[in-house]
Amino acid sequence: MSQSTGGTRERIKAVALELFTEQGYEATSLREVAERLGVTKAALYYHFKSKDEIVTSVVEDRLERMDALIAWAERQPATLATRRAVIERYADAMFSGEQPSVMRFFEQNQTALKSLSAGRELRDRMFRLATALCQGDDSPGAQLRAVLALFAVHSSWFAVRTPDIADVERKQVALEVADELLAAIAEPPAGR
Repeated sequence: MSQSTGGTRERIKAVALELFTEQGYEATSLREVAERLGVTKAALYYHFKSKDEIVTSVVEDRLERMDALIAWAERQPATLATRRAVIERYADAMFSGEQPSVMRFFEQNQTALKSLSAGRELRDRMFRLATALCQGDDSPGAQLRAVLALFAVHSSWFAVRTPDIADVERKQVALEVADELLAAIAEPPAGR
């Protein structure tokens, strides 16, 4: 794939996410995406045949990042320091580059995502990451705290409604809440 083709795919994904967030996934057509990009529908079809393909491409990018983080987390000792490092790495990934627009898209289009295979894969990875966060403590409380710690990062995009809050502040609040949850997960007994 040439650099310009890759750049075009990224522009398409960015514009589509913008429209899906503004109007909703179901209410947005590929024609509208093409119009906003200033290209023909045929040119858009060259890169993506459907809205599902666009979303799948966005989710695949995120799945790759999550897979790398899960693999790293599973190799680490089950300590609070590891849990903090995992959630910080996750937050760094979710607050970098285009990820804020991706998070807003996910939040605005949860119903549509549930029906797409890409959305189900994302959900699976979230549970795998939560399992890595609470390794060493398989209690129901630890499982819930791990999921809620991840959700603290996600929900900061829509639950924190402070006007004009900077992303760095939003991230800090999310990490503080996540840390409170992670601190309550027990570490395995020594020698285990």
